[in-house]
Amino acid sequence: MPVAQTRNFGKVLFWMIGSLLSFCAIAVSIRALQNTLTIFEILSLRNLGGLVILGAMALVVPDPSQRLAPVRPRIHILRNTIHFVGQALWAYGVTVLPLATVFAVEFTSPAWVALLAVIFLKERMSWPRAAALVLGFAGVLVILRPGMESFRPASLAVAAAAFCFGVQLTTTKFLTGSNSTWTILFWMNVMQWPINMLANMAIGEPFWFYGKLSLDLWLPLLGILVCGLTAHYCVTNAFRYGDAIVVTPIDFLRVPLIGIVGWLFYAEQPELAVWVGAGIVMIGVFTNIYFESRARA
Repeated sequence: MPVAQTRNFGKVLFWMIGSLLSFCAIAVSIRALQNTLTIFEILSLRNLGGLVILGAMALVVPDPSQRLAPVRPRIHILRNTIHFVGQALWAYGVTVLPLATVFAVEFTSPAWVALLAVIFLKERMSWPRAAALVLGFAGVLVILRPGMESFRPASLAVAAAAFCFGVQLTTTKFLTGSNSTWTILFWMNVMQWPINMLANMAIGEPFWFYGKLSLDLWLPLLGILVCGLTAHYCVTNAFRYGDAIVVTPIDFLRVPLIGIVGWLFYAEQPELAVWVGAGIVMIGVFTNIYFESRARA
């Protein structure tokens, strides 16, 4: 590990711990709210919380309009629309599948990023990227086991969500060079809030659903409102202080951590295939990150 990476490891670890806890809190909060609110209502609350927090923080900067002005708005629209689909599919998976299965399948998104970067960013298809793709999809097949009795069709929704997250991460590469982190997050919530509200109305729910909320739901509501923003903010800051070869292994701890959460809160016991498949996926991801970081050194 380079000297600069070693010096910043404490900062990377700090921000990644925040990210791990935030993503786990989001999953638990969705589970707690699923019998009261629809998925779109939950996600719209997440957007609303992000807007309130980001809007309040924008008031303290010298020129908030300058800082929040979007550059490449069409890419913002593409990113946020596809990310909306991914979030909805992921949230659905959280409500019907073991949490460890959801998080393990989600980790195929880096493999999609590798493929999409070749197609849209004109990056080279190196053998480490090809290995990440092959092992990523092999790992998913081990986890999902299509055609077997234990196969759950809802797992395909999470696999599709992983693809959407791959598109989201790829388009973010277009935006980070000309947009601040706050700009990207602000417009994500601005665009996704009305989409979630329209989707909720499309399934027959009223626009004004806030009457469903009660004081006994304050903790999961707080988890959605706050952690929906802190999860992405913590990951962004982790990458600011460390490369993917440092951040990704820590991020992979989400799988065993959410496995423990699922066991403690919901008595879930993930099957061996989930851990084996997740391991195959991460071997591919680590191989790609390691050799590409060496090539850039």
